[in-house]
Amino acid sequence: MSNVHPAPSEEQMAALPTGVDICYQTFGDPEGDPLLLVMGLGGPMTWWSPELCQRLADNGFYVIRYDNRDTGHSSRVSGRINRRMIVKSFAGLRARTPYSMQDMADDAFALLDHLELDAAHVVGISMGGMIVQTMALSQPKRVLSMTSIMSTTGRRTVGWQDPRLLPLLLARRSQSREHYVATSARLWKIIGSPLYPDTTEAVRERAAETWDRGVSAPGVARQMGAILTQPDRSRALRSLRIPSLVIHGTHDKMVHVSGGRATSQAIPGSELLLIPGMGHDVPVALHETFVEAIRRNADRAKSRR
Repeated sequence: MSNVHPAPSEEQMAALPTGVDICYQTFGDPEGDPLLLVMGLGGPMTWWSPELCQRLADNGFYVIRYDNRDTGHSSRVSGRINRRMIVKSFAGLRARTPYSMQDMADDAFALLDHLELDAAHVVGISMGGMIVQTMALSQPKRVLSMTSIMSTTGRRTVGWQDPRLLPLLLARRSQSREHYVATSARLWKIIGSPLYPDTTEAVRERAAETWDRGVSAPGVARQMGAILTQPDRSRALRSLRIPSLVIHGTHDKMVHVSGGRATSQAIPGSELLLIPGMGHDVPVALHETFVEAIRRNADRAKSRR
């Protein structure tokens, strides 16, 4: 493998047949193993740190990170969800939402089409894990391997949130950069990794970058609607024969570790990597652990060819 690695691409826009414009960026050699990174609720692609993306590229991947619809520089979608609809969904009652988890998975496939990639290794965090699971179920031949991180199956009896988070998630959205940064700092202090805490400065810098990139309160609500109305994939996941890795922190307050355990139990032959002291984030100290695990899982796909 060459020691000279291509610089990250400039951010680019892809106009997708789904009617959504998706902003994306690539790292590494286009001849490498294609790896699609899918972020979680309200998170722009920059939450996949450039350092982590570069480490993955250095390990033979052609890395693609992107802003989901309603996030960052990608399209905002029409339709509104109010608090009543969210609370109704939390209660398990039927609620209509502007789009579904399948729609977000279709965005990901359309982005691969734009890049002229027949298939890719896929890695998703939190809501992104739900998206990549949906991708694997809907078009398994296009998913070379799957890594689901701090996510769950859609079954309501696993992967629950700490009830203390609900007021923060339903709180009136920030109207200013300063308020958003302060609110984010409070949230990440609760859901971050107790054994690998971020500095307050790092959390505030990430929040400020997120605000500057573009924060949409209605967009976050629409994504939350897709999460709350997703189907229970537990039974369907049993049909997967794709090399699968499930990573979860034992101290995750946003998605309880039971979600990760249930995901791994549902997928035949999957690897479950539980990390003590990790919460609902990707600490720098664990980057190498993540890279090694993702590479190992991708190599399982190669051995099956």
